[in-house]
Formats: sequence, structure tokens, C-alpha cells
Amino acid sequence: MEAVLLVHLAATVFMVGLIWFVQIVHYPLFGLVGRDGFARYSAAHSRLTGFVVGPPMLVEAATAVALAVSPPQGVSFFPPLFGLALLAVVWISTAFLQSPQHGVLGGGFVPGSHRFLVRSNWIRTVCWTGRGLLVLWMTAGAMSGA
Repeated sequence: MEAVLLVHLAATVFMVGLIWFVQIVHYPLFGLVGRDGFARYSAAHSRLTGFVVGPPMLVEAATAVALAVSPPQGVSFFPPLFGLALLAVVWISTAFLQSPQHGVLGGGFVPGSHRFLVRSNWIRTVCWTGRGLLVLWMTAGAMSGA
């Protein structure tokens, strides 16, 4: 289980860094693309982003479930379960808040949709940051418990 925890740590830390980049730099800059080429830009963004976020999100989800089912030595049952709950919030937020806004923006720049995307993305940013801290704490617990 320690190897699963390390893979989980890597995927989660990657996603924490990525979500902060998206929140502070990438999403806010959507407003500077301009209306003329925005639909093409948005379609390319959505397609290419999937290649970057898809694999680590799937690895993170699979290892989160594995850790919740069988926590490593030195880690109680609650932290992996809480981490899984935070991850569920991230996935639900992605599916029901951010992805629909990308769909709207795929048809062209809509200022209100852009604002909602940036604001609602704080849900994922906060949850992933909390997960990162939690996974670091679990890793420290597993290292001291080994």
C-alpha cells in the first residue's frame, strides 16, 4: 500500500499545482483571447487539456479508492475517506459547474460564463489544496508508522 500512497501523492501534488496555475493564470487569461478566435481557442483548450489532466485524475481517483479500502500502516481509516470525499466534490464540481461553462464558452466568449468559470473553479482549487495537504500528512504518517 505504500507504493499506492506514493503514486497517489504524485498524482495529487501534480493536480494541486495544475489547479493553482489554472485558477490564477489560465482561466483569468481567457478574457484576453478576444471574441474573434475564442470559439476555436476554447475547443482546442478543452481537447488539449484532457490529455494533461485526464491521466493524473484517473490515477488519483483509482489510488484514492484503493487507499480508502486499505489504508497503509500508520494511516487511520478517516483521512483516506475524507480525501476521497474531497475528490468526489472535485469531480462533481467539474461535471456540473466547470464543464458546462466550457461548453458555453466553446460557442464563443460569454463574459458571464467566464466569470462563473473562474469563481466556481475555487471549489476545485480549495478541495485539491486540502487533498494535497491531507495526502502529505498521510504520507508522513505512513513513513513514521513503517
